[in-house]
Amino acid sequence: MEGIKHRKVAVNGINMHIAEKGEGPVVLFLHGFPELWYSWRHQILALSDRGYHCVAPDLRGYGETDAPASVDSYNGFNIVDDLVALIHSLQVEKVFLVGHDWGAIIGWYFCMLHPEMVKAYVCLSVPFLRRDPKVPTVDGMRAMYGDNYYICRFQVHHVLSLIPFLTIFLYQPD
Repeated sequence: MEGIKHRKVAVNGINMHIAEKGEGPVVLFLHGFPELWYSWRHQILALSDRGYHCVAPDLRGYGETDAPASVDSYNGFNIVDDLVALIHSLQVEKVFLVGHDWGAIIGWYFCMLHPEMVKAYVCLSVPFLRRDPKVPTVDGMRAMYGDNYYICRFQVHHVLSLIPFLTIFLYQPD
């Protein structure tokens, strides 16, 4: 698609597929659920024409990026660590970060854990929400939005309390 290049990058024990175009400061796009890098194709084209190096990965478990079998592999810490390794592989110190939907949630945690790596953050669709540390994230979402809320529908119920700050798992049928 109009000069967008694709490659795999070894990050944090997995191979991550990225789509990229352009040169200059890095804009790192984080897709939502159940999306892929492709969600950002128009933004990649527009911003790369304006002097930015646009990078849109398929996040862990999505598209052409490896999908480890263990549910524990999908905690927020691992996903943030994937992004840290990706940024290091791009040989830059800071990025402009753009997140949409659950990618926005990951973006908020990335900013909290690694503010030194972020020039600016653009969050689409999901504001930063403080959570009660006594209530598992998905339990709070279920109480606010009900069982049919998209994040609530894709849970493995017996592991909800394992992840201290972010409990989002991807449903992977056998």
